[in-house]
Amino acid sequence: MTNTPQNARIFPVILSGGSGVRLWPMSREQYPKQFLPLCSERSMLQETALRVADPARFAPPLVVCNQEHRFVIAEQMRQIGQQTGQGAVSGGGRIVLEPVGRNTAAAAAIAALIVAEQDPDGRLLLLPADHVIQDPTAFLEAVSVAARAADAGWLATFGIVPTAPETGYGYIRRGLPLDGPLDGQEGAYRVAAFVEKPPRAEAERYLAEGNVFWNSGMFLLPVRRYLEELERWEPAVLAACRAALAGGRADLDFFRLEEEAFAAAPSISIDNAVMERTDAAVVVPCAIGWTDVGAWSALWEIGAKDGEGNVCHGDAIAWDSRGCYVRSEDGALVALLGMEDAVVVATEDAVLVAAKDRAQDIKPLVEHLKAQGRDEPRQHRRVHRPWGYYQSLHAGDRFQVKRLTVSPGARLSLQKHFHRAEHWVVVNGTALVTRGEEQILLRENESVYIPLGTLHRLENPGKVPLNLIEVQSGAYLGEDDIVRVDDHYGRP
Repeated sequence: MTNTPQNARIFPVILSGGSGVRLWPMSREQYPKQFLPLCSERSMLQETALRVADPARFAPPLVVCNQEHRFVIAEQMRQIGQQTGQGAVSGGGRIVLEPVGRNTAAAAAIAALIVAEQDPDGRLLLLPADHVIQDPTAFLEAVSVAARAADAGWLATFGIVPTAPETGYGYIRRGLPLDGPLDGQEGAYRVAAFVEKPPRAEAERYLAEGNVFWNSGMFLLPVRRYLEELERWEPAVLAACRAALAGGRADLDFFRLEEEAFAAAPSISIDNAVMERTDAAVVVPCAIGWTDVGAWSALWEIGAKDGEGNVCHGDAIAWDSRGCYVRSEDGALVALLGMEDAVVVATEDAVLVAAKDRAQDIKPLVEHLKAQGRDEPRQHRRVHRPWGYYQSLHAGDRFQVKRLTVSPGARLSLQKHFHRAEHWVVVNGTALVTRGEEQILLRENESVYIPLGTLHRLENPGKVPLNLIEVQSGAYLGEDDIVRVDDHYGRP
């Protein structure tokens, strides 16, 4: 086993993919669960980044994500003081954009190749963006154990001490402990086997055995060794990732992988590509209050319960009810009466009512809604943009009313519309409006009219968010009626 120098750095890599379908109606394709404050005041992405924010232990995190989510991620990282524009990739930022999803083996390979250029002896700490860890101290202790194993050349995964016979997780069976001077230290074990999601009776047996753990999907890998093992077992993945990086380009604070090359990578997980095949896999068992928040039932499990076992969020009440999860978003009162083991989640435009033991089965329902051509699986009424967000308030025949919130210092593209005119009324903040050849400064309660076909731009030159009401009128009000002449964010 090859030793890694003891001063090798740990490079956190946050994997932000997937759409979190089973947490609909809050999680949607354009704004999935990792961006939501489901378990604290911060989003799960932000909590993941803060978990590895200690500069004495970790390098600044690298995020690998869907290109459609780039501006949301950049804004959420900015909010917690994590800079994304300092080059992890030559000429680009610390957010790497995947043009298509290719599972975790490719995402890890991209990260490993990037880190290898900076520190060939570095170690990758791969963290999904949508996990909850309730004991961060125990997590850091487990990372230290895994890091020492990685120093000896082992590929470490984190096995969660099971608290229930879960059938929705894969499992890891531990083998002999690592106790030699080159093997690591107490706390890490050779992997005896990876086990697919089991039936309940088998999961109950694993719980009783005490040497089988939930597969967390988190890894600590020596960069050099991971690339060697990937070259051995899945060379096509590594070749595609090398080509995607070589053909990629910087885009503002991001780095875009070359689409055709990356799409050629086989879609395969780290487990299937490397960990189940290599003889260098070890598991670090840990009890860290972990959950992957895969369904509403998982949030009920970790939530603060009342005397009847109910978990309520927002303006919600469970009256004469037991074992329920109730969540109200956007201010609507949700009241339950005489319910047991139910999940009720209300957003501005959708309400889910489900049996708690069916919480894992929401995906087919969402697929049915998508097949009907509905917008609810794809986006919220509040639609995030790089400059802030807009929210639909009301729509009728040939008109639509929206609320626009523009972040301080942000600006929309210079644009025009062929089928609609717009009227803007400032609610609070300061707006700088370009209308044709003129520039107009607007303050609270002031307004401006943008005729159909007129070039225009909205900016917020102030230090506080700008909120305004936009009234659109015309024959066609779709979002695709836009011609961008100039855009600060590089959108087409």
